[in-house]
Amino acid sequence: MNNRKYSVFIDNLGSCIDRYCPAYGRKFTMEEKFDRAKSVELLSAVDIVLTPEFIGEKQRIRENLARTGLKAASIAIDTFADPVFQKGSFSSPDPKVRALAIERGKKAIDFAASIGCSVVTTWPGQDGYDYLFAADYIKERTLFQEAMAELCDYNPDMTITMEYKIKEPRTHCYVGTVGTALLMCEAAGRKNLGIALDYGHAALGYETPAESVAICKMYGDRLKHIHINDNYRLWDDDMIVGSVHTLEFLEFIYWLRHTGYEGYMTLDQFPYREDGREVIDESAKWLDYLESIVDRADMDEIHATLAKNDAIASSRLMRRLLGGK
Repeated sequence: MNNRKYSVFIDNLGSCIDRYCPAYGRKFTMEEKFDRAKSVELLSAVDIVLTPEFIGEKQRIRENLARTGLKAASIAIDTFADPVFQKGSFSSPDPKVRALAIERGKKAIDFAASIGCSVVTTWPGQDGYDYLFAADYIKERTLFQEAMAELCDYNPDMTITMEYKIKEPRTHCYVGTVGTALLMCEAAGRKNLGIALDYGHAALGYETPAESVAICKMYGDRLKHIHINDNYRLWDDDMIVGSVHTLEFLEFIYWLRHTGYEGYMTLDQFPYREDGREVIDESAKWLDYLESIVDRADMDEIHATLAKNDAIASSRLMRRLLGGK
């Protein structure tokens, strides 16, 4: 039986905004969000983004972690919701903006260390471009690389992860694919720099998420954190786990085990119209069920099927994984 380590972004348990409506439900307090996380039986941790709501409430966060017994799987740096970062954070050509992003990163690292969390996540959604002839690709990527190295050097015992995404909020993000993320790791040259693989981001970028796991293992064993959700590949829909790509999730889980991933899987959904607590509970149960299928699978049969490179044999395997004959 695989050891389940499930977390959730604490804000996913509140009410989410979209482009047209500021919220479809009521506002929840921090304490209510922690209580809602605690009420989901399969969760043992939370991920916390140091947004303006949370960045000045570090003692309150500590108290809620202690009160609920939840651990912190990752502390994420907010370099995407503040308008000062509208034209980039770690890659910004403006030294003052870039310095602010790095300062926030170091504060997040200090806070993570103070609560026993070993992973700090960056999602450089604003680091990229929207129009042609609007960015110096080499200069800005170099600035980003140097910023990641500085954060890694600030506390070598802390794992710094980059969450890649092909687009949004920029039309093109500098850390857009598993390949560009791995190249950034290689260029920065720091052992404690890794990748946070968001299943939905990989799917949106037309990657096969299981292959992305394998690639991270091949090139430096860089997979250090995972966000779990689902989508239709056209947008980052952040839907319930397994609601669209059920079979792909089985292959994804197999490759996580085959490559020895031992970190958290963090539920990351934006339940606009549904109750956040119910969505997260359903996703956790789906994920646990999908893992139980892999638990029961014949690993020798899977390995033999991979070696055959035969579509019919692969189809038979997938049918049997789902309980067919």
